[in-house]
Amino acid sequence: MAQPLTMSQLDTLTEKYVRASYNDLYTFLSLPNNSRIDGHIQPNIDWLQKAFTQRGFSVEVLPTKGKNPLVFAEHKADKTPAGKLKTLLFYMHFDGQPVQPADWQQASPFTPVLKAKGENGTWQPIPWEKLQTTYNRTDGSREWRIFGRSSSDDKGPIVMLLTALTALQQEHIPIPYNIKVILDSEEEVGSPHLADAVGQYKNKLQADFMMIMDGGRHLSNQPTLIYGARGIASVTLTTYGPRGAQHSGHYGNYAPNPALRLTQLLGSMKDEDGRVTIPGYYDGITIDASVARILAAVPDDPALIQQTIGVTVPDKVGRTYQEALQYPTLNIRGLSSAHVGVQAGTIIPDKAIAELDLRLVPESDPQRLIRLIRQHIEQKGYHIIDHEPTDADRLQYPKLIQMRAAVGSLPFRTEFGGLEDQWLTQAMKRAFGREPIKIRTMGGTVPIAPFIRTLNIPAIHVPMVNLDNNQHAANENLRLGNYLEGIKTWLAIFTE
Repeated sequence: MAQPLTMSQLDTLTEKYVRASYNDLYTFLSLPNNSRIDGHIQPNIDWLQKAFTQRGFSVEVLPTKGKNPLVFAEHKADKTPAGKLKTLLFYMHFDGQPVQPADWQQASPFTPVLKAKGENGTWQPIPWEKLQTTYNRTDGSREWRIFGRSSSDDKGPIVMLLTALTALQQEHIPIPYNIKVILDSEEEVGSPHLADAVGQYKNKLQADFMMIMDGGRHLSNQPTLIYGARGIASVTLTTYGPRGAQHSGHYGNYAPNPALRLTQLLGSMKDEDGRVTIPGYYDGITIDASVARILAAVPDDPALIQQTIGVTVPDKVGRTYQEALQYPTLNIRGLSSAHVGVQAGTIIPDKAIAELDLRLVPESDPQRLIRLIRQHIEQKGYHIIDHEPTDADRLQYPKLIQMRAAVGSLPFRTEFGGLEDQWLTQAMKRAFGREPIKIRTMGGTVPIAPFIRTLNIPAIHVPMVNLDNNQHAANENLRLGNYLEGIKTWLAIFTE
């Protein structure tokens, strides 16, 4: 078994090797990585192949049914694995969200910049070379941030892993586990080909336990473990009015307005407290005493959450924020009809469109929820079509709506108290001297349900980055203290 490094030894090892890692981080963040754009992904694959090969991994590029492949890296244990956890599988992704360079407060989203918060509260650039200075917990340097696309989501954790591997290699500390790393190139577009790929490469991916290294810690930024994630489905609704936009003076009070009808329909799906009113939507979900204790143990500060997102009174789907995450959502993510602002005209629109997303929990079958929404719409007198209405449709049905639905990633949840939970908790306690915050279900979605279902293994999410990282937005950043603690987390995992 590898040496059970103490907290102090983990800190010392992290400090010793972190400085040499910043060149890797800078180079990796400098590679554009929008999987929608031809030519972006291959340089990232080349970089990853070289980085993992240098650390003793065998690396394969696994083709998928899409244009962008997966990267698979594997390292056999340095000694015969002991115990039940012999092979660990890690999931991360290296593609990033699209960028709007004009929205970034630096020359390019793909030129990483080190910044410190100035006296006026704004982030000011400081020389990259300052990363070679000594960090401590009192001089403020751990609050510095590295700004650049994918710094937190998800290239930062990949470089943290590579740094930990370098440290173990250089210090001749054996790794007592077989390690498999799957690197996704299409996570930010929903990993549309991942499920098929997991089935295709099932034997290659087989492991005893899976960890997901993506997303942010608890809002307190304390070490965190997450035992589940919500899935996602989408619904697009289009209501129709006159064949073409009509003069609101000539036809006001006569031609039905599709925007009004759509908002009335959407309004009928929820009450004023944000709860879905469609019968059966929350069926199967119970918050019993044991679950309530798990949720209550998360040290949320409701006032801080409300201040952070800028609301006074939250919806009342659950009694607390953690309870709210245990239920499926019905969210309006976009509305469109005619024009607003200087382009607004005095018209009755011809159509109105609503884009909905449904965050899923394990108790909620997505097809069932979609079916319930469909039944609700029909009960409101609408005839549902799957195409643009024909003249015959318009003359036959007084209320027309087009409905399209799709299921993306499915949810997952791992129960507390299992061997994997105990093992990982002990590693985190050794690294940080305290129990990690344990979250039953996070609100977002990660596309790893295919691994859990196909490989039949448990999974726990180990987030490492700061939650306030502007993930998916302009000025994405990685807090330096989180980078250091992420390396320490990897070291603790590999030596537990």
